[in-house]
Amino acid sequence: MAAPDGKPAPRRRGRRPGGVDTRAQLLAAARAEFAARGYDGATVRVIADRAGVDPAMVNHWFGGKEGLFTASLDLPVNPAVELAEVVPGDPEHLAERILARFLQVWDDTGAASISALLQSVASHEDAARMLREFISRVLVAKVVAPVAPDRPELRATLCGTQVLGLAVVRYVLKVEPLASADHATVVGAVAPNLQRYLTGPLPAAEPA
Repeated sequence: MAAPDGKPAPRRRGRRPGGVDTRAQLLAAARAEFAARGYDGATVRVIADRAGVDPAMVNHWFGGKEGLFTASLDLPVNPAVELAEVVPGDPEHLAERILARFLQVWDDTGAASISALLQSVASHEDAARMLREFISRVLVAKVVAPVAPDRPELRATLCGTQVLGLAVVRYVLKVEPLASADHATVVGAVAPNLQRYLTGPLPAAEPA
């Protein structure tokens, strides 16, 4: 907002006047900027300007640009925390750890957030774009690339089909007997295929 002399109003630290939550303002500004410009095009300074706060508030609330991007997706959990739980360990059992963690988180948070996320992605290109960037920047870089022998982008998208497909069938559509199967059964059935996507051989790519 401009001051009476036409110059930009000074940014404020902490909470804005009138009890407006700085964190919420940053999230709203971030969603608009990330949707319009993508992760690389959006900057912390522009997001902070749009929210009317000091850029230091991004680090204060979210720990930086990546944390703000993740938070702007409105996921029910913090992926950075979940990744720290599953990535360390034997790469040949990574799929088992991923599925066990996902099932625990999904059961704890309920299917409503999953359904809302999938509906948003299906009906809004901005949301789909942001989720694509999240998959490429977080999943590919931090989960798949360190263990993949080749073609990490393809492997990451294949993993996405497995995990998101499981989420839809078990929690959104509630198809039995998968919907009520215990975790050990689901992990035992799905993990081998997910592990192949992560570290196993893939069909050779056709020459361009």
